[in-house]
Amino acid sequence: MTRGRGPYGADPDAAVFVISVAAELSGLHPQTLRTYERLGLITPGRTGGGGRRYSQRDIELLRVISELTSSGIGIEGVRRILDLENRVTALAQRNEELQAELEATRDALRQALAQRRTDPRGAASSNRLPVLRGPDPGSSLVVWRRQR
Repeated sequence: MTRGRGPYGADPDAAVFVISVAAELSGLHPQTLRTYERLGLITPGRTGGGGRRYSQRDIELLRVISELTSSGIGIEGVRRILDLENRVTALAQRNEELQAELEATRDALRQALAQRRTDPRGAASSNRLPVLRGPDPGSSLVVWRRQR
């Protein structure tokens, strides 16, 4: 499931569908939706009065659950599959963040090396490397350089 806008530019996380509409859109009975909620497979939004409101993302999730259960997978298997899919998504997102951070670090080092080559002070500044700040205050990055 990808992030972004749904059909017609609508926010896929906006909880707008009442349970009867969500049941019709997902092809499930309203009682099945309540059961899935009770089992923790889905968490619809709530109105001030406590009524359930489902988002387009919830409808997509209900369809996935329906496909899995209709193919013979039990509820605990569905729960495990959904958990693993969520972990894969989170890890892929973290991987992208780390790749971007690595590329930024490489760019900073390239710039430092290029500046060192053009620095008129030459050897006097050759032992200085850029200070690289981590995402958290107090974090640090150690850069090792081989001696020639």
